[in-house]
Amino acid sequence: MNRAGVLATLSTPVTAPAYAPVAARFTDREYLTVVYRTDPEALRAVVPEPLRVDEPLVRFEVMRMRDVTGYGPYVEAGQAIPVRFGDERGEYLHAMYLDSFAATAAGREVSAYPKAMGTPALFTDHSALVGTLDYGSVRVATATMGYKHRPLDPELAREQIAVPTYMLKVVPGYDGTPRVCELVRTRITDLVVKEAHTGPARLQLFAHVLAPLADLPVHEIVSASHIVTDLTLDKAVPVHDYLTEEDAS
Repeated sequence: MNRAGVLATLSTPVTAPAYAPVAARFTDREYLTVVYRTDPEALRAVVPEPLRVDEPLVRFEVMRMRDVTGYGPYVEAGQAIPVRFGDERGEYLHAMYLDSFAATAAGREVSAYPKAMGTPALFTDHSALVGTLDYGSVRVATATMGYKHRPLDPELAREQIAVPTYMLKVVPGYDGTPRVCELVRTRITDLVVKEAHTGPARLQLFAHVLAPLADLPVHEIVSASHIVTDLTLDKAVPVHDYLTEEDAS
């Protein structure tokens, strides 16, 4: 393999890359989202500057990807935190757990999504929508919502889904110090809201050292939604370099 071949390599292993070199289009991506109030000090301990937290809120979500270009179906669960970057309001992606290795590897390598392997699920049980997350054999989260109790305004649903998102991109060097340490921004494009509902909800988080969602404890349920969409994820763009302490915007 010559130099050009090496530089054209997408990821390791070279002869069988972990993911395809395609832009992923999500069809019938289904969300169960529960927004809850938590401990302000716990949030400040995990949200990196220069992002700012106005309210002590967390969005727990379970997403069932029914059809994704290059990956096929998979399920994902995690936590996002409403933040400000300057005058812009968005969300900081704090934790994500998937049952797809290809989507996990691509999210971490190509972008900066904080993805790890887990076993999330989203299903209906009698008249409740249920979202769960297991880490190994241990349950770490259970969310329940009344199934399609009330319609949700599609524009409100769009506002929930389409906010800018921020993530930390950290690539270690061989000496143990970061070669890359950036705050990056991305957002959803080509969004189509197909269904949107709201209703009563409950959320339980269980302590686990390798899946510490419960470190952001549930104090009060604020809102819940069940949304079905088509969408595309835009490319991540650096907005702050911690190695130089400069904003890239």
